[in-house]
Amino acid sequence: MQLEKVPNTTASLNGKEYLYFSGTSYLGVAALPEFQELVFKAIKKWGVSYGSSRSANIKLAIYQKGETFLANFLQTESAVTLSSGTLAGQFAINTLDRFVDAFYFMPKTHPAILPKNALPVFNDSELHTSLKSLKNKKISIVLDGIAAFETTPFSFGFLKEIDASNTIYILVDESHSLGVLGDKGNGISNLIPKKAHIKVIITSSLGKAYGINGGVIAGDLTFINLIKKDNLFIGCAGMSPAFLEVFVNAQEIYKNQLLKLKSNMEYVYHQLKDNTAITIDKMYPVFFHSDEQIEQILLNKNILITSFYYATSTKKFNRIVVNANHTKEQLDVLILSL
Repeated sequence: MQLEKVPNTTASLNGKEYLYFSGTSYLGVAALPEFQELVFKAIKKWGVSYGSSRSANIKLAIYQKGETFLANFLQTESAVTLSSGTLAGQFAINTLDRFVDAFYFMPKTHPAILPKNALPVFNDSELHTSLKSLKNKKISIVLDGIAAFETTPFSFGFLKEIDASNTIYILVDESHSLGVLGDKGNGISNLIPKKAHIKVIITSSLGKAYGINGGVIAGDLTFINLIKKDNLFIGCAGMSPAFLEVFVNAQEIYKNQLLKLKSNMEYVYHQLKDNTAITIDKMYPVFFHSDEQIEQILLNKNILITSFYYATSTKKFNRIVVNANHTKEQLDVLILSL
């Protein structure tokens, strides 16, 4: 299916209108006129792009302003932006690879932060035996804030089983949780235990809930400075300065849209929570249907959802997405169809 225009709560396909419960625009900002006005205003100020190295002698003030805002928002010492979430993940992994002794991954981790030499955190629901025996090592555990096919974050109770003599770098990809989960939409990283030997590094796309092209890495100042000294970082241009300014200036819009989204999530959850074919949580705007034919069933009812084979799964990914702009009438059509 190829759409000729960006969808909002509906999408036009071959001249026919469908209800749209797909994509990752959870806050639905891309279609809002007031958000688009911020984009137009920022482009007039900063241009469409800025092709200079971030390390050049001439710098744009918006990068320091935006990254300071992101660090405060994510409750980290520092942050740096890049042109995409995938690039942010790759920079973080490559930097960790310089000094950690071992990588481990949680189930269904996104390829953007999955090292080739990583071992699973769990074997048959038990903590990997090597994790139990390691001492005085530097370990990195990588995971998604919300993993594929999941609607709630992982529990971090297993960290108690790892000897505290180890330094543990938790790399969490917040691409599908930032803007949606957390008290202010600041993700799930605050759920990670605050211990001296546990260091949290956040990577995320800004192109999902927040509706702007770009990515971010956030963590302690020492780690972020390592990113900035990387030759590849020095040699590449930053994210669009216009979009970074939009992010800073759109906070009131994001806040209002999050309130609307939470209302929609709660409404759908209470209607569908007893449907045994559906995996759903009232705090997350994405839910899943176990019937692999559900895409076609809903398509016949003029409803579009996401359906494909995900990179880390052999099972078809039937993903139904609620956004902040869906009306109760549209949600009722979906609920009745399911």
